[in-house]
Amino acid sequence: MTPTVAIVGRPNVGKSTLFNRLVGKKLALVDDRPGVTRDRREGEARLGDLEFRIIDTAGLEEATEESLLGRMRAQTEAAIGDADLILFVVDARVGILPADRPFAEMVRRSGKPVVLVANKAEGGAGLAGAYEAFSLGLGDPVPLSAEHGEGMADLFEALMPFFPEPGDEEEEEDTNKPLQVAIVGRPNAGKSTLINRMVGEDRLLTGPEAGITRDSISLDWEWRGRAIKLFDTAGLRKRARVEDKLEKLSVADALRAVRFAEVVVVLLDATIPFEKQDLSIVDLVEQEGRALVIGLNKWDLVADQPGLLKDLKEKAARLLPQVKGAPVVPLSGLAGSGIDPLMKAILQVYETWNRRVSTARINQWLSEALEANPPPAVSGRRIKIRYMTQIKSRPPTFALFGNQLDALPKSYTRYLVNSLRESFDLPGVPVRMLLRMGKNPFDKGRE
Repeated sequence: MTPTVAIVGRPNVGKSTLFNRLVGKKLALVDDRPGVTRDRREGEARLGDLEFRIIDTAGLEEATEESLLGRMRAQTEAAIGDADLILFVVDARVGILPADRPFAEMVRRSGKPVVLVANKAEGGAGLAGAYEAFSLGLGDPVPLSAEHGEGMADLFEALMPFFPEPGDEEEEEDTNKPLQVAIVGRPNAGKSTLINRMVGEDRLLTGPEAGITRDSISLDWEWRGRAIKLFDTAGLRKRARVEDKLEKLSVADALRAVRFAEVVVVLLDATIPFEKQDLSIVDLVEQEGRALVIGLNKWDLVADQPGLLKDLKEKAARLLPQVKGAPVVPLSGLAGSGIDPLMKAILQVYETWNRRVSTARINQWLSEALEANPPPAVSGRRIKIRYMTQIKSRPPTFALFGNQLDALPKSYTRYLVNSLRESFDLPGVPVRMLLRMGKNPFDKGRE
C-alpha cells in the first residue's frame, strides 16, 4: 500500500515549493504572499526509490470555524487524519515563531509520525534557524532548501524508516487461495489420524507404531465453504535421536511444511502434554513467524477433563510466553471430537496474524505505556522513544523509533510487546518489534 504524506505548517514556510519539488512538477501555485494555497492538493511523489502520495495543505492559522481561514484549517486537519506520516515545515530563516507552537502541538496530538523540516536553510542564518527548531519537541529537524533542491538526501534518510524495507512488503491476500495449515508434533501424537477424521476418509496410513509418516503430505479440503490445504508431517524428535538418513530428510520436510504454512497446529498427546520437545516445536513455529494453535489430542483418554483443561491452559500461558494466548483446543482424532472448535480457532488466529493497527491507535497506546513505565536511563541520559508504526502483518511487525534504542533492555522490549499483545488483542501469534534509530542530520562525523 502506498503511504500518504501530508505537508503542514503555518503560511509561507515553503510547503507548496516542497510539494512541487517532490512531485517533480509545478502543480502548486507558489508566491511570496502567505495563504496562496487554500485547498488540499494531492500528487504522486518520488524521492530516491521512495514513492508515496503527497498532500499539500493550506497554512495553519488560528481562526473561527465559520471563516474562510477556519474552513481552510479544517481541510488541513482532514489531511492530517488521512496521512500515514506528516512533514511539519518551519521557516529556518525566520526561526520558530509563536504561531508554530500550537500547530506543532496539534500535529503531536494526532499520534501520527512526524518529520520536522526546516526549509529555507541555505546559508549560515538558515542553519541557525534549523537548530532552533529542536525546541518544538518534534525530533531532529531536517535542514533543506526546497527551492534550490538542497538537503533532499537528508530528507530521504529521514523518510526511509517509514517505508517498508525490502522483504517488508505486504503479501496481497488472495481470498480464493486455500488457507495453508500444517499439523506438527512429536511422533505418535496422532497427526495422521486427526487429518483422516477431518477429511472424512482414510487418506493417510496410521497405526500404533511411531514414525509411519515420512513425507509431508498435502491434502485439499473444504470446511464450511472455506478452502483449506492440510499438511501432515513427520513426527519431530530431538535432533540427537534423529540418526537415520531417511528420518533426517523427513524432519527437514516437516520444517519446510511449517515455513510454507500460515497456521500451524502443534498437536500434543493429552496424556503426556508439554514435553520438552513440544516446547521446542512451538519455539520453531514462533521463529518462523507462523500463527499457532495447540491441539490436545487423545482427550477421550484423560480423566477430570474440565480440571485438566484449566490446568493445561495455565501451563501453556506460563511455558509459552512468546505466543501468549495461543488457543488450546481439546480434541480426539480417533473419536472425531473437537474438530469444529479446532477449525474455529485456526480461522480466528489466522485473522489475528493478518491484523493491522492504525498508527494513531498505536501511538495513543505507546504514550500511555511510556507514562505507566518510562524507559530507563543509560549513563544518566534517558532513552527517548518517539513513536511506533506497524510496518507489516503476517505476523504483526512494528517499528519503534527513538534515540539510544540499542541500549534498551530486553525486559523493556518484552514489556512493550506484552502490552501491545494485550491492548490490541494479538493472542497466539508472534509479535515482532524492530528498533530503528533516526540519524542526527547535523552530526556529519558519525556513520
